[in-house]
Amino acid sequence: MRIRTIYTLSLLLTLLFASSLMSCGSTRQTVVLEKDWEMLGQSKVNFVKDTDDIDVTNENKFTAIRFRVEDRSVRIHELKVYFTNGDKLEPSLDDAIEADQYSRVIELNPEGRMVDHIQFKYRTTGNVLRGRANVLVLGKRYNPYPY
Repeated sequence: MRIRTIYTLSLLLTLLFASSLMSCGSTRQTVVLEKDWEMLGQSKVNFVKDTDDIDVTNENKFTAIRFRVEDRSVRIHELKVYFTNGDKLEPSLDDAIEADQYSRVIELNPEGRMVDHIQFKYRTTGNVLRGRANVLVLGKRYNPYPY
């Protein structure tokens, strides 16, 4: 009887160890971007009205921004784009963006602007049990030599 208990315990420990190894898979994400677009940051979106600041550490100038929504749909209530020189852009935005879709392109300046951070007021829509949405912020790099 004791050998059977030890065998069962060792089998159980082996199964637990194997399942923990499988659950430690890579969380690395691959995002395919169009030419001249860069990822500036990302954020998980709560189900209640949420305010998030996404710091942009990229020192490039950008002519436009847009967002890609992943996993669940998002309702964006308000958006503020802060530039490194202290200026702020508040485009009129009250959009619902479906999962795995892009927002409209928000033009910043044809000569490019350096973005400091972006503030969202938004929420994930849909069933709470299915998880939160993920928002990727993309910036279109300024190209002084478009030829």
